[in-house]
Amino acid sequence: MTHRPFGAAIYGCDGARLSKDERAFFAEANPFGFILFDRNLETADQIRALTADLRATVGWNAPIFIDQEGGRVQRLRAPLATEWLPPLDHVETLGPNAEEGMRLRYRIIAHELMALGIDANCAPMLDVARPETHPFLRNRCYGSNPDQVVKIGRAVVDGHEQGGVFPVIKHIPGHGLAQMDSHLDLPRIDVTAETLNAIDFAAFRPFADVAMGMTAHLVYSAFGETGPATTSPSMIRRIRDDLGFAGLLMTDDIGMQALSGTVPERGAASMAAGCDVILHCNGDLAERIALMDRIGTMPTASQTRAEAAVARRTAPDDVDIAALTAKLAELEQRRGA
Repeated sequence: MTHRPFGAAIYGCDGARLSKDERAFFAEANPFGFILFDRNLETADQIRALTADLRATVGWNAPIFIDQEGGRVQRLRAPLATEWLPPLDHVETLGPNAEEGMRLRYRIIAHELMALGIDANCAPMLDVARPETHPFLRNRCYGSNPDQVVKIGRAVVDGHEQGGVFPVIKHIPGHGLAQMDSHLDLPRIDVTAETLNAIDFAAFRPFADVAMGMTAHLVYSAFGETGPATTSPSMIRRIRDDLGFAGLLMTDDIGMQALSGTVPERGAASMAAGCDVILHCNGDLAERIALMDRIGTMPTASQTRAEAAVARRTAPDDVDIAALTAKLAELEQRRGA
């Protein structure tokens, strides 16, 4: 694969169609990918046109991301896509059939995304739920112990990959203990390193093989940290060396208020810490330009990881989606069998 160097960002866009200025910016910036939100989603034909247009600006089949977890965090709604229970509620509904049911759920989601030109989903979420987990996160989790999270998380990865969609594991190295919403505040995790290693980090270690992952905007005080993992060189090294994650590491949204400083300053700090690519979801074009001017293109190691990630793109397997949907409904009805 030969590309001019990737810009070190994944960008959102303003609306349902690209402006002339956005086209020019994306052509110059050559971002690694794009991410879609409610403001970009009107009709199936419009979404397909937008995803094609975004790729045309950079001249290659760039990944296009979305947050389609199901439940509250579900950008595509009916009639564009299936309406889903929150993940934790669905796991509980499926009971002993949760692994197979969640694989089917995300295989169906992958099919719906690919039909619209979207080929990367910010899931699975491998954060281990606790009773005190902030409500913005808790019912998005898959379970309250690492073994359950790993089993269901692997099923979610498989469902995506079987459908030709890149999964993105999140939020590395674990967001489940957060008692604040990192969109608004900076959560501080004060449990011991032993607890983190045995529970939160343990849920991520088996996923070192996944192509892409997303950081957590959390402070882990057990390691002497005073700032969020996303901008901490020592925490990024821990993700690489202790958790073993070798894939492309993107930040959580750089616009979240858990981070301090301007958006360009946040991006620069994240790159300096060792993140490969900055996820910039909101903000106007001027903010994107300022971020690009500050972070530029990926360094060589990040470029290599990005190319390796893209090289893992596969075609969807051939399945009968109606049959999968019927099978999932059957599993839901067999709870406790």
